Amino acid sequence: MSPYVRTVKTASGATAVQVVWSNKRGSKQMDHIGSAHTAEDVEILKSVAQQRMTASQDELDLGDGQPRKRALAIRASRSEHLWEALSAAFRAVGLETTSGGDEVFRQLVLARVIEPTSKLDAIRVLDEIGIKSPSYRTIERRLPLYAADPWRRRLAAGFAAHVGLGPATLVLYDVTTLYFETDQGDGFRESGFSKERRLEPQITIGLLADVRGFPLMVHAFEGNKAETTTMIPVLHQFMAAHRIPEVTVVADAGMLSDGNLKALAAAGLRYIVGQPIPKVFYQLEQWQKTHPGQDPVDQMILTQPWARGSLEAQQSETIYYQYRADRARRSLRGIDEQVRKAADAVAGKTAVKRNRFVRLEGGSKSVNRELEAKTRTLAGWKAYITNLEHPTPEYVIGAYHQLWQIEKSFRMSKSDLRARPIFHHKRDSIEAHLTIVFAALAVVRWLEATTGASIKQLVKTLRRYRTIDIQAGDQIVTAEDPLPDDLTELLDRIHQRH
Repeated sequence: MSPYVRTVKTASGATAVQVVWSNKRGSKQMDHIGSAHTAEDVEILKSVAQQRMTASQDELDLGDGQPRKRALAIRASRSEHLWEALSAAFRAVGLETTSGGDEVFRQLVLARVIEPTSKLDAIRVLDEIGIKSPSYRTIERRLPLYAADPWRRRLAAGFAAHVGLGPATLVLYDVTTLYFETDQGDGFRESGFSKERRLEPQITIGLLADVRGFPLMVHAFEGNKAETTTMIPVLHQFMAAHRIPEVTVVADAGMLSDGNLKALAAAGLRYIVGQPIPKVFYQLEQWQKTHPGQDPVDQMILTQPWARGSLEAQQSETIYYQYRADRARRSLRGIDEQVRKAADAVAGKTAVKRNRFVRLEGGSKSVNRELEAKTRTLAGWKAYITNLEHPTPEYVIGAYHQLWQIEKSFRMSKSDLRARPIFHHKRDSIEAHLTIVFAALAVVRWLEATTGASIKQLVKTLRRYRTIDIQAGDQIVTAEDPLPDDLTELLDRIHQRH
């Protein structure tokens, strides 16, 4: 007789699966494959039994003389852990609600987190992780919606609700540029001051973030628009959208001109900005007189009340000067090197290059010792200016030092999310692309804050663990790679499981 598979009920109510090899005089020779309590598991055991039978005999001949084993058919394979984690982050930052459940938008945003590429290639990314993607034609039809102001305003409102904006909010502001590989400007993509020292046409991007670097608003400007003129329009739009009566903006020293500071104060805005120190300030001179020959103490702070503007429209400010010993050591090393090079240039040992310590007067060269003395005196000092009422130096300096968060957001946008719209040429298409990057940045920021892992490592790791659907007889059975404990812990954090 030929071997066959049989099933019998056990005393516990389970179904036992066995392979019967022979049946002679009522005595069966058989192998017990296993027992199961569900129909799906029974089908798997039957498939295992069938494989064991065909493995023991060469009875499946397809004409080439080689035996064949029947493998279970995989009907679907997907990176379910990765997709569910990203979708949880998408919901956590409010995007599920503010996008109105737009599935195309969710897929484009999360595909950019997984592998930033073109909208067309996003279809391939989704397919590789087992997610049914929209057609490219559908994507093209949706992009004008994502480019529109109302859509981005809804996203910004959701982000504001997520971070819990209060009546007096502290925000970070910074600007970057994104260039295009073209020679011709079009009124929007124009040549201007480039942070990457590029000559091609570019656009200017203003980003508003909370103190953790979580994005709150993004705005695109013409590439030739001065950085210092971008902040006030963004802040006005931000305050109007969220009906916030008072905002304190933190920005780098180069972002705000004297005129901008006056305009900010006139608009009722508060600010904390870095301030260049062009000369030895009065408070330091007085301290040196009372402490001759002494070095400042690490983290020492000197305070200077300040009035900006004419007598009729004076604005009260406070300047804090802080000394850091580490900063002084770094500055002094740089000064020593530059002065040495200046001395070599003056002595004719090297060619005269751009060096601030080389003084050229007529045909003579000399080392500018006055400038050297001033820069050595100011080494280690940094100034912070604010128009807040009754500020404390700890609050002002601490807030300013959060600027690295928004700088990190820009770096993440440019590297991890590849914000530069190299596949787009028309303004609507560029704006839609920026909206998708804006949303993806929020997802990435939330994931990194929640897990403590970098987005690159998180995606790379989760992408390896697949969930598969297997055809086992008449049943579809789901199986997946087991997760290590540390990865399970990260997923528990993402899904807020306790």
